Amino acid sequence: MKRRMSLSALVVAVAMGAPAFAQSKLNVMTTTEDLASIAREVGGDRITVESIAKGYQDPHYVEAKPSFILKLQRADLLVLVGRELEVGWLPPLILQSRNAKIQAGADGYLDASLEAQILDIPTGQITRAMGDVHPLGNPHYWMDPENGKHIARQIAGTLSRLRPNDRAYFEQRLGDFTLRLDAAEKRWLAMMAPYKGTKMVTYHRSFPNFAERFGLDIVGYVEPRPGIPPSPQHTLDLINEMKRANVKLVLVEPYFDLKTPNAIGRATGAEVLVMPPSVGGVKEVTDYFKLFDYNLGLLIDAIRKNPAK
Repeated sequence: MKRRMSLSALVVAVAMGAPAFAQSKLNVMTTTEDLASIAREVGGDRITVESIAKGYQDPHYVEAKPSFILKLQRADLLVLVGRELEVGWLPPLILQSRNAKIQAGADGYLDASLEAQILDIPTGQITRAMGDVHPLGNPHYWMDPENGKHIARQIAGTLSRLRPNDRAYFEQRLGDFTLRLDAAEKRWLAMMAPYKGTKMVTYHRSFPNFAERFGLDIVGYVEPRPGIPPSPQHTLDLINEMKRANVKLVLVEPYFDLKTPNAIGRATGAEVLVMPPSVGGVKEVTDYFKLFDYNLGLLIDAIRKNPAK
């Protein structure tokens, strides 16, 4: 015979505030470590979180491993960056998982971009000659902490719908995260205020939201077009433009080859900074707050050492 909880034991459990039957944690999968970090802030000990892509990987190009399918099969919630960032690898994984909870349109499928400020939305006809242009806009929107708050609100709302009994817990954690991010953003803006208008070049278009939030001016890209490797002519044109505009900073994501950026640095006297656009991009960046602490510290040190004259 199966054992049953006695009435007296049930009364004692309720009186002590302990649930008679513990509810399992929600299993959350995210496509990037940035989303995982924010989900962890909001979900606390009521969820488990794992990211598919690592912060040191280019999130546009992730190898679709069978192990990812197994993880997605067990997921209650999938949070993705959206704006077609993962279009080259995520849809087959979702389909092959056969998990109805996380199919597009299901309650456990969350596109985190829906309430974010999206930049670089192209107009007119888009062709392959333009490179890997995202027709729905730049997907690196999490690099603005204001968008981090939008992401957190969406995650909290989705978790609350999936676990209505934990709504107050998720809302409390959302409020705490938002207050801490507000305070951190105020500090970051004050740090960057003396350097507003600083010109720079970046390898890929990972930093427009970051630049707009902190008053930086991106004047060019090492890639001639998104996803297209730099050509000798484009590199020469970029060097000439940097000399003309007196640009002394080149930002490079950790997953790109440094050969061309270093050549540009030597030709222009600019400092080349390997700057992670994601949590986990370097070992020091272990959460969403540290992403901005690290990048802004790196940037300020470089500007001070090599000021544009």
